[in-house]
Amino acid sequence: MTIHNLVTLRDYIRWAVTRFHQSDVFFGHGTDNAFDEARLLVLGALSLPFTISDSYLDCRLEEDEHTHLRSLLAQRIEQHIPTAYLLGEAWYAGMSFVVDERVLVPRSPIAELIAQRFTPWLAHTPERILDLCTGSGCIGIVCAEEFPDAEIVLSDLSFDALEVANINIERHGLEERVYTVQSDGFNGLPNQKFDLIVSNPPYVDAEDFLEMPEEFKHEPSMALECGADGLDLVRRMLAEAADHLTQEGLLVVEVGNSEVHVKALYPDVDFIWFEFNEGGHGVFALTAAQCRQHQELFQSHLNY
Repeated sequence: MTIHNLVTLRDYIRWAVTRFHQSDVFFGHGTDNAFDEARLLVLGALSLPFTISDSYLDCRLEEDEHTHLRSLLAQRIEQHIPTAYLLGEAWYAGMSFVVDERVLVPRSPIAELIAQRFTPWLAHTPERILDLCTGSGCIGIVCAEEFPDAEIVLSDLSFDALEVANINIERHGLEERVYTVQSDGFNGLPNQKFDLIVSNPPYVDAEDFLEMPEEFKHEPSMALECGADGLDLVRRMLAEAADHLTQEGLLVVEVGNSEVHVKALYPDVDFIWFEFNEGGHGVFALTAAQCRQHQELFQSHLNY
């Protein structure tokens, strides 16, 4: 069966699953298997919810819908463009976010920690939260939903990313207590303190970056790669975090595969490393007290 013989939604999903496997499509930007990826793309392309009843899958498509869907499938298979970029939308922690190639596709396991309200590590309900290296704003905006009385700052070095984050702030009606700040690390946040700092910074080391699947090449490289060991920005964040946390604040940072480099660089620091029920790894936390205790050590590693 060629793509021009496809008639129903079910036909397209079945065809896409086969072609995804044949073309070495990578799953990891919202799904982890060919069937879910195919269903997400096919239904999303026609503005249908992922959870729609399977009885709708036997619906026939109009000619303009065939044309649109074929174009998206060709881009996904031939150019390896992530489905979220093709649809202009990604789902994270049950919330919809506008995304494009100015920002990473949301996928951080930190969502699971937000749902748990960072207990038991966060001593009090936070009044001010910083999402450092915010990208689309997804982590900070989900925090805003979980902590409805908190003020949320979304910061990023990229003006392009902040444009997307502002769109998402408006999308969720959070303009009164969520705002963006252009900042290189903490540089644009002088004298500001937060009860919770959450960050999914660039952390991919040079070796891993070269070996990443083609899908990642469509994402902004400045949001992924960060030096030989991936920790160029993380080192700065650790050295300065104590100055931006309240007395009982908490720092939560995702470092992914660079967890091995963090442990090697700071063997005497008792990081809290999280285990996730829904997948993901390489996320640590430090209390404000730990950040203060080790600040001199962290500062001594800035030039490594």
